[in-house]
Amino acid sequence: MSTKLMLHIIDLVFSAAMFSFIVGSALAQQYPSRPITLVVPFAAGTGADITGRAIAPTLGEFLGQSMVVDNRGGGGGSIGAKMVAKARPDGYTILLASISFSVIPSLMKLEFDPVKDFEPVTMVGIQPYVLVVPPLLPVNSIKELIALARSKPGQLNYATSGIGGLGHLQWEMIKKERNIDIVHIPRKGTSEALTDILAGRVQILLTPLPTGLPQIKAGRVKALGVTGDKRALQLPDVPTVYDAGFPSLNDSVWYAILVPAGTPKEIVTQINAAFVKTLLKPDAIERLARAATEPKSSTPEESATFIKAQVAKWAKVINDAGIRIDVF
Repeated sequence: MSTKLMLHIIDLVFSAAMFSFIVGSALAQQYPSRPITLVVPFAAGTGADITGRAIAPTLGEFLGQSMVVDNRGGGGGSIGAKMVAKARPDGYTILLASISFSVIPSLMKLEFDPVKDFEPVTMVGIQPYVLVVPPLLPVNSIKELIALARSKPGQLNYATSGIGGLGHLQWEMIKKERNIDIVHIPRKGTSEALTDILAGRVQILLTPLPTGLPQIKAGRVKALGVTGDKRALQLPDVPTVYDAGFPSLNDSVWYAILVPAGTPKEIVTQINAAFVKTLLKPDAIERLARAATEPKSSTPEESATFIKAQVAKWAKVINDAGIRIDVF
């Protein structure tokens, strides 16, 4: 290759980089100039939806534009995630990702890469799960529940929101660790799983705290433990599953904000700053508390590191358990 040709190629690459920088800077200076769509990849009424709607009003205030919550449920969250992955990288379409985002790559073929096709912006919060059983089941702790399951192999059922959900994966770990045989009853969503335990068709359910709390308060189910590093404010008398001696059940739902890969860094920084302010504002904190979600912000770099670690963690659990599906 001649020196002249090499210099020409270098000049083209430099020009392209400068053009990209100029365009990105121009977009960032104008951003935002119209409403922003927050894609929630789950149906209305779910924990993700409640969390998304809790933060949207205050976030819109700090960004100076209205926030439109767009529920795109289906495929374990993959349909909404795909929509954002393919969206224009201009900051006007953002994704409220959750723990399912790190699980689905190991369960099904996706039309996007959960790491390469997104730019993490910030963590949003942590939402605990609660382990519930029917009131008449003769156990009052997780330890007693495991002992009962061991004494009755194959006779206790546990419901989940579907194959590959957090409840499914955590119980698969416990079954292996504690040498118990309980039967998985997958359902199409949390509401169906909750209906099953209320009707007495199953004996065990690990469910998001916001959906389980009303039934616990009404005495229709009994809470044995909550996930997280501390007791839930709503259930101060219920121990954490970690303190009860079952760390493999201790994962909670996390939420994070992602934008399409290629979104200008200035816009990512602007959205991150708005979220940090949002998660400190009392009215947003109060709305999140009603969703049993504890605010938690982070830098884009911290978010990226966390999500990559989650993808790796659940890939191992899924592979070890031999779980594989192509359609939710």
